[in-house]
Amino acid sequence: MDLEQVKAVIALAEEAGLLELEVETEDLSVRVVRGAPAPVQRPAPVESAAAPAAAETGAAATTIRAPMAGTFYAAPAPDAEPFIRPGSSVASNSTVCIIESMKMMNEIRSPRAGTCAEVLVANGTPVETGQPLFTLR
Repeated sequence: MDLEQVKAVIALAEEAGLLELEVETEDLSVRVVRGAPAPVQRPAPVESAAAPAAAETGAAATTIRAPMAGTFYAAPAPDAEPFIRPGSSVASNSTVCIIESMKMMNEIRSPRAGTCAEVLVANGTPVETGQPLFTLR
């Protein structure tokens, strides 16, 4: 791999807004790690229609659904704390989980602020497009 090919790998990572990209050849391994993502359009969480109001709080429930098929990860690393748990406060547009799809780590964000009422998927399990992941109140 020559310098131009390395530059092309870096440009690809920046263009796609990737935080991390690794390319291996027989004679060289290149890993690009960036501190902050470039502005890119990411799949937005699919929201269900508002559920009936919760009796104790009067707040409408929102279901955060998987925007793609892949593997659900509740935390940014195996030894890290989950992004959210039942009872956690959730800010609008905050990361609630990661779905690994086609070897890409996709941060799934909350469509609104609220409180996590329920986590519907176990860490490390496969999910399908549209599958409910969390309920927010």
